[in-house]
Amino acid sequence: MGSDREVDFLLVGGGMGSAHCAAELRRRGAEGSILLIGREPEPPYERPPLSKDYLRGESAREDAHVNPAGWYEENGVELLTGTNAMSLDPAARTVKLQGGEEVAFGKALLATGAMVNILRVEGAENEGIHYLRAFGNSDAIRADAEGAERIVLIGGSYIGTEVAASLTAKGVECTIVMMEDVALSRTFGEDAGRWLQALLESKGVTVHGGQELEAFEGDGRARAVVTKSGLTVECDAVVVGAGVRPDAMLAQRAGLEVDDGIVCDSKLETSTEGIYAAGDCCSYESVVHGRRLRVEHWDVAMQQGMHAARNMLGEDRDYDVVPYFFSDLADWAGLEYVGPAHEWDEEIWRGDRDGGEFSVWYLKEGRVAGALSVERSEDLAEARRMLAEGVDVSAAKEQIADPGSDLSAIS
Repeated sequence: MGSDREVDFLLVGGGMGSAHCAAELRRRGAEGSILLIGREPEPPYERPPLSKDYLRGESAREDAHVNPAGWYEENGVELLTGTNAMSLDPAARTVKLQGGEEVAFGKALLATGAMVNILRVEGAENEGIHYLRAFGNSDAIRADAEGAERIVLIGGSYIGTEVAASLTAKGVECTIVMMEDVALSRTFGEDAGRWLQALLESKGVTVHGGQELEAFEGDGRARAVVTKSGLTVECDAVVVGAGVRPDAMLAQRAGLEVDDGIVCDSKLETSTEGIYAAGDCCSYESVVHGRRLRVEHWDVAMQQGMHAARNMLGEDRDYDVVPYFFSDLADWAGLEYVGPAHEWDEEIWRGDRDGGEFSVWYLKEGRVAGALSVERSEDLAEARRMLAEGVDVSAAKEQIADPGSDLSAIS
């Protein structure tokens, strides 16, 4: 029995990866049919505003859309929102959609993203406990924040710190309760983490580090957060930022290789030829890092979606982009980072630490493993170059530390 219909390019997942893959296919002259399916009701959109300007009510939903409203129709991309891909048959090259339709495809991209980690603790069923992944979550947090005096954030990474900054900027008292001793230290190390935590605290955010969540207390609605050490923090609502896990269920059921995401080679191709992955769900062989990597960031999803499109059209090139991401703590500090540094044995600070304009360079055995910029973007391009080229900077440490030096001279 044949399929209900056939498409040349099937893009599964309604986010950055698929949207940029579709745009790149058309930009590169692909004339075949493109079907993009996403389970959310919205067309593909960018998630960073959910914890930043959109949460603060400073931007509209449309501002976060990857492509403008009419783009898909104008470019002959069929967009199916609010639709799940139920099963994938890599050998037969078919996908079964929610509702039963079976679609045959030529090449495919799996950009299924990630799912938030839900905390299973006592009291988790209370109202007013929020997770942040979609527009609706951001709307609900904003609605709760409007009548709230105090909100507790669980987790000291990006979601916890960004939401705390955004809500504090809107006049809500925020407390971060986190397992790590220092905010954002898992990515940026203790020293930079302490600087960022001090910034949060200087703006009125209370931070409790080294605390493991025990329970939520409430009367149908969350009224307090209790930790295993006995700390109790009263609140009107809670926002949990406990990380995400890659959504590789479709791939796993289809028999593709899966291990902390969908396993891909250096070209972003999965264990089945002609099927690629991109974004949060993609665990790829990095030619830059010499190890397997999976990165949960906006820019990586965009770059990988575009790269997959080019390889679908026959380029057959390794993905060699150095991962980049950004984070904003309200308008207090703009963070940018290249890496990611898996481990490092030395840090070099460059710039004005007290004035809040600096970069931190993470070195491993004399080579750049990552770099953080706080309001010093101009340093990152050179850090990225040195990381990509594997430049030994052992003899140039003083040069890196000198904010007036010319980094382009280091090679």
